[in-house]
Amino acid sequence: MTNQINRVDTFQVDLEILKALLEAEDATYPWNPGDEESEAYFHELEQQFVKQDSIEDELTTRSQTFYNHLDQLWSHIDNTIQDKRITKQALVLNLQETLHTTFPACIPQTWLNAIAQKAAEMFASGQSIGEQLVECVQTVLPTWGTEDLLVLARPFAYAMRSREQQSVASVVSNLDHREWVALSEIEQAKVSLAIAYYAFTELNNS
Repeated sequence: MTNQINRVDTFQVDLEILKALLEAEDATYPWNPGDEESEAYFHELEQQFVKQDSIEDELTTRSQTFYNHLDQLWSHIDNTIQDKRITKQALVLNLQETLHTTFPACIPQTWLNAIAQKAAEMFASGQSIGEQLVECVQTVLPTWGTEDLLVLARPFAYAMRSREQQSVASVVSNLDHREWVALSEIEQAKVSLAIAYYAFTELNNS
């Protein structure tokens, strides 16, 4: 009895498979080319292929235009970044040269260069004037604490905020005929702050 049931089930499955195989994929497909509707069907089908080719061509053209536009944008950005780098480098070099010609030769050139570099980096950074002055000086006097330098920087910070000219000459006037290493740490800090103040003043003027 079980075998008969299995044979019936198998036969039923075979019939369903055969029906699926014989069933047309497209019931509207005109199998007889002689039918009147065949020409209209094939014409519509051809138009669909033409439209598809046209869409693909348009997509190819638009995508190429899009990528070309992206290349132009990236090129413009790269050029802008490069121009900014060149401008910043020129600014730093000009500022370093100005400091070299303004301050006594006894001040180490590396200090002048470092302060000029830091001032250019921090210019218009959004930090307070005192913080900018202190951070510039800490590049050459890293052992000094921020609070101590802020106290020494107050006259220069006030002068920059009020747009009053602070006399740098009075700070460096006692450097003539003296060795840099012979200065006390406080004197070196005051001179360094005066250099930083002068550097920021030059940047503001430029």
